[in-house]
Amino acid sequence: MIHQQGMLRDDALKGKVYIVTGGATGLGKSITKYLLELGACVMICSRKEENLSATHAEFQPQHGDRIAYQVCDVRDFLNIEKVIQVTHERWGSIHGLLNGAAGNFISPTERLSHKAFDVIIDIVLKGTVYFTQAIGAYWIKQGTGGAVLNIVTTYASTGSGFVVPSAVSKAGIVALTRSLAVEWAKYGIRMNAIAPGPFPTEGAWTRLFPEGTEKYVDPIKRIPLQRFGHHQELANLAAYLLSDYSAYVNGDVITIDGGEWLKGAGEFSHLDEIPPAMWDELEKKVRGKKSNS
Repeated sequence: MIHQQGMLRDDALKGKVYIVTGGATGLGKSITKYLLELGACVMICSRKEENLSATHAEFQPQHGDRIAYQVCDVRDFLNIEKVIQVTHERWGSIHGLLNGAAGNFISPTERLSHKAFDVIIDIVLKGTVYFTQAIGAYWIKQGTGGAVLNIVTTYASTGSGFVVPSAVSKAGIVALTRSLAVEWAKYGIRMNAIAPGPFPTEGAWTRLFPEGTEKYVDPIKRIPLQRFGHHQELANLAAYLLSDYSAYVNGDVITIDGGEWLKGAGEFSHLDEIPPAMWDELEKKVRGKKSNS
């Protein structure tokens, strides 16, 4: 099917250099794969070296020295500066940043501690701010400009129950995207974001829709197109927004969700249908604990 095929011509990104946070797993990995297929050089980074090493080993035989990795906790500004330094030293320039590192889980907000908020806000919002600040300073110093692409959510603008730390963080990233699109345009820096709907991934999907929720919630029924997104569809959009083909797109947040948010704003608000007693079991599953029942 055509929506599962690459959109841009071969070598469309030849000579380009990108940093992808969260690039070793999930949607970040799928986007990394397509950027490499288009001829780009990609530095992937995340906190877990085992994931980075595995993805590098998977892609390196086909793409050689155009794929590299650096362990990085996006909550640590020194880690971020190191990634930028290593990337520049390796390839001589950086053309784009994809802020894909994230964290999320479902829970009634009254069950959350302040530390639960800290974890999500520190990774999602602060990590994106820190990396964007660092790459912006690099581009301004170099005088080259570049493109930042942030991965947000459809509920960043509508809000959503049961994922409040994520909603707060992603809304902040939308504000960051739009604000810097105006402020940094004079430096040749473009800021855009993608708001994906349901694109199943092995890790995030099990945390957001743990086993048992299907009795109360069928996410596909909320999507007018009656299907989930294919990773290539998101990768096509990301590659376009990071490329020079989108040179006049600045400050936009593009939704790709099959019409889901239009049908029912607040992607997880429908979790009110889950009975209170079941949240204990779901929390155990999300945390990887076995149920005693």
